[in-house]
Amino acid sequence: MSVTKTVLIVDDDHELVDGLRLVLERQGYRVLRASDGHQAKAAIYNQRPDLVILDMMMPRMGGYPVLEHFRDKPDAPPIIMITANEGSRHKAYAEYLGVVDYIRKPFAMERLLETVHKVLRPEPPAEEGACDKPTDKE
Repeated sequence: MSVTKTVLIVDDDHELVDGLRLVLERQGYRVLRASDGHQAKAAIYNQRPDLVILDMMMPRMGGYPVLEHFRDKPDAPPIIMITANEGSRHKAYAEYLGVVDYIRKPFAMERLLETVHKVLRPEPPAEEGACDKPTDKE
């Protein structure tokens, strides 16, 4: 029996959040939501999500201050940044701050789900020594 993973979606676009929530819940995830960076920080500390999907530009507090805050925290959840920004410097800075993926809006849902699954449902490691070499029975 597996434990349900929790995803926090942080975006001020309520239609986008509703769409992402529906898709992620159909995939078996528990979904939390926040509308800005302040709410995101509180939710990360209080709810301990397994993954955060974070928008870059939001009112009150955007995504970068959240990334900067959690950059050196050992128990910080992995973060996927989503943004309509095209700048390569923004992507480089987000990667420097430790995002697991940087996805430009609009994006294909499959693209986002691929990263979500990779982070939350990693492939089990191959067993060492299994069928690596023939046995010596002489």
